Amino acid sequence: MELNEKTVTALVARIVADLQGPVADVPIGVSNRHIHLTREDVETLFGKGYELEKIKDLKQPGQYACRETLTIVGPSMRPIEGVRVLGPVRRRSQVEISRTDSFQLKVKPPVRESGDLDGSAPITIIGPRGTVTLPEGCIIANRHIHMGLSDAARYGVIDGDYVTVDALSGKRTRWYDVQVRVSDAFTLEMHVDTDDANAAGIGNGALVSIVKE
Repeated sequence: MELNEKTVTALVARIVADLQGPVADVPIGVSNRHIHLTREDVETLFGKGYELEKIKDLKQPGQYACRETLTIVGPSMRPIEGVRVLGPVRRRSQVEISRTDSFQLKVKPPVRESGDLDGSAPITIIGPRGTVTLPEGCIIANRHIHMGLSDAARYGVIDGDYVTVDALSGKRTRWYDVQVRVSDAFTLEMHVDTDDANAAGIGNGALVSIVKE
């Protein structure tokens, strides 16, 4: 291992964390089913020149919930209505659902990092002015933690690491293989979907701990 400054800082932080033991200080953000759209698909679904309307900033800087909701349909032809659009627009359209949602839709989405869409499940999105059928783009988002550079140093992790997380409130739960995403643009928050949150008996703002094994 090359002992550069970044590596030494991470090692020191990890040793300190091991001595202190687990501390529940990572807030949970529960992610309900939602849709990310390209500019082209926004115009197909809502009309040419349409602009999404922001109604609420999300915790991660630059991300927000939009007023607009859409309907998604899979092979079962049993639609799920009122699926929230999140902004801003993206390079590829994407639908994130839970495993429970997949049973109603009869789709088989893989568990993936957001944006990793190659070979994912097809899905149809229905809007007030048009329909978009994605040949791939439906996933179940993996469990992950957003954190800034200072938080990463404190926990002794780097971008792309996988950690174990304990939820000690609600129904005591341990999650393995939680991906760490590090950027100076991120705010500390772990994202789980509604299935995970319900199974653990926790909600938005609950605190969980990163376990050093």
